[in-house]
Amino acid sequence: MTLHLEEITPRTFEAAVGIRVRPDQEHAVEPVERSLAEAYVHPAGVAWPRLILDGTRPVGFLMAFLDIDWYGDGSVRRSGLWRLNIAAGEQGRGYGRFAVAAVGSEIRRRGGSELYVTWHPGADGPEDFYLRLGFRKNGETSGGQTVGVLGLG
Repeated sequence: MTLHLEEITPRTFEAAVGIRVRPDQEHAVEPVERSLAEAYVHPAGVAWPRLILDGTRPVGFLMAFLDIDWYGDGSVRRSGLWRLNIAAGEQGRGYGRFAVAAVGSEIRRRGGSELYVTWHPGADGPEDFYLRLGFRKNGETSGGQTVGVLGLG
């Protein structure tokens, strides 16, 4: 595997929006198009969307959030994984683990020490994946989703 991330540009846009999760996962993660629209409407530097490639083959999409005002009142700033879409036929090959590690590296590079994520609760959600990677539930919810945190120390 030669995994790497690429910025979403006019050259990579079509590959990014072509990423589709399994049909049974569509309720748990927004499509790439919505993620890119959300990235566009937030202030510059908040959203960090990237295409995940194995060599030249697009296998997934991630979007991190960087240094956001978590409660909207200036009391807490957080960074983490906002979206993770691994293509239906590419799951189970380590791409999700790579994506989480890449976001963690970017957060550390910017001086952060924790990586946050939210996930759709329930047996059909990605909770087991995140818990296996070392995330712990912090007792919060956000938009009806479970909040998890991973120390980057």
